[in-house]
Amino acid sequence: MAQPDAWKPKRSDGLDICEVVDGYVVYEAGNDRVHYLNNTAALVLELCTGGNARDEIATVLGSAFGLPGAPEAEVNDILDSFAREGLIR
Repeated sequence: MAQPDAWKPKRSDGLDICEVVDGYVVYEAGNDRVHYLNNTAALVLELCTGGNARDEIATVLGSAFGLPGAPEAEVNDILDSFAREGLIR
């Protein structure tokens, strides 16, 4: 479900997000589903504002975790998973 590079993902409406020690617990009321996100996935979801393209998200993630480069493949995997699960649009 690869999206175009210029795609700017935005969190879906109606998500109940609860911060926990190791990330987020996200309740999706529309589908009555619970998602457990680690710290990396939680940061990616935070950056899904509709104003950040996938490469920008990868750059921020790389900086936040002190990585030598932007983890583009990992961000693409996370965003594709979020899209499949209905967490972003």
